[in-house]
Amino acid sequence: MSNQPHIPNLDISEVGRVQEVRQGIVMASGLPSCIYGQLVDLSNGTKGLILGFNPESVLIVSLGDDSNIRMGDTLVSRSELLTVPVGDGYLGRVVDCAGRPLDDKGVITASEHYPVFREAMGVIERDPVVDPLETGIKIIDLAIPVGKGQRELLIGDRQTGKSSIGIDAIINQKGKDVVCIYVCIGGSYTSLKRAVSLLAQKDALDYTIVMASTAATSSAEQYLCPYSASAIGEYFMFHGRDVLVVFDDLIKHAWAYRQMSLLLERPPGREAYPGDIFYIHSQLMERAGKLKPEHGGGTMTFLPIVSTLQGDITGYVQSNLVSMTDGQVYLNASLFHEGFKPAIDMGLSVSRIGSKVQCPAVKKVSGGLRLEYAQYRELLRLTRLRTKLSDEAMRQMKRGEILRELLTQENGRPVSTIEEIVTFYALKSGALEKRGAQEVKAFKEGFFTYLTDTDSELAGLLDSKRDLSDEIKTALDAEIEEFFSSLRDQENRG
Repeated sequence: MSNQPHIPNLDISEVGRVQEVRQGIVMASGLPSCIYGQLVDLSNGTKGLILGFNPESVLIVSLGDDSNIRMGDTLVSRSELLTVPVGDGYLGRVVDCAGRPLDDKGVITASEHYPVFREAMGVIERDPVVDPLETGIKIIDLAIPVGKGQRELLIGDRQTGKSSIGIDAIINQKGKDVVCIYVCIGGSYTSLKRAVSLLAQKDALDYTIVMASTAATSSAEQYLCPYSASAIGEYFMFHGRDVLVVFDDLIKHAWAYRQMSLLLERPPGREAYPGDIFYIHSQLMERAGKLKPEHGGGTMTFLPIVSTLQGDITGYVQSNLVSMTDGQVYLNASLFHEGFKPAIDMGLSVSRIGSKVQCPAVKKVSGGLRLEYAQYRELLRLTRLRTKLSDEAMRQMKRGEILRELLTQENGRPVSTIEEIVTFYALKSGALEKRGAQEVKAFKEGFFTYLTDTDSELAGLLDSKRDLSDEIKTALDAEIEEFFSSLRDQENRG
């Protein structure tokens, strides 16, 4: 089966007449042979998309300004379905859902056109997900690993750091030959500009496409935005590339679709959402995956973001997305306010791919991590109740505090997998248990740099092997001791 998208030649062109215009929806007559998803040329020069029917008229969503469309105007159906231009020229650009530039950097030359709505690849065309997509976020890479071709949901309340995780994951792909697409749906111009500025500052914009349909755009554009981004991602995937797409966020996409559906006179269901709200998101999520070599061998990984209200992950749209993704990273507002960032709740977070995508070294240092942190949280709760703890429990508390410090990470500072390995090896080996809080913090911030400066050969060997042999462990133990000795020497001199 060819990976080239099928774009039907409809060979149908009819002239209709506008009956009514209301909030971006054009009701027209005189198009008896039109089909769902067909394009039309409106009288003001913009395009429209057929997305509904009733006995008397065709319902068309305007893909541009509809302010000068009047009742009685003519429109013409086009012999094509909705497509979006694709190609390498889009790398480093900010575009809208139609692929038009928003960044004043000139015209973009497209290689091809791909259909916005496309049937997802079948089971026969797919390979299992086995390769890691390194996010640079320690708690995710160690406890909730993401693989290339996976769909991992980022879920939590507003202002808990979901977008930051998505952007950090993009920043961490620098030098890894991964094409990234950041999709802003219904956000503000301020948040969009902030994201673009951060990507540019971190030299991540060169391999990233930013597609935006802000809150100022129509509900139709916000609805189409993630599908257009997926079409661009498919272009790279079918050409053997690895792609990462961050959707920010899908609750606003659902709101836009609800508003558009009500205007299209579709019967409302639960929470006023139309009956096909599950389908539109599952149709989108299924476009991620890993292709077999004979079909291109590329991958497309999705990190969809969805906001919750007061931590309720059982909301209609939220629970739908949980059920159709390969795991979720849950961000807890309470942890965020405690200062634990990223505020990821390991108890509620899960990756259904799991350790299958982790290298041997990461598996060894991350084993038992979730249990250890859960025990620490329980002991912390007991201390707040002024419960007296045993010596063993106090030792576990100490390890838990060290673990919490190591997992804490600033926004915009993803770390390499090798740094994650050496940092948590020190915890696993017990080298940090007798250290004070300041020493642990200094170790987290400075040891990897110290290691690469003093023994770059060891760091290179660990990077190539991605495993912890006895030889590497012995060398690491020695480097850890030397690091703390150098810290003591600095303190004595000071």
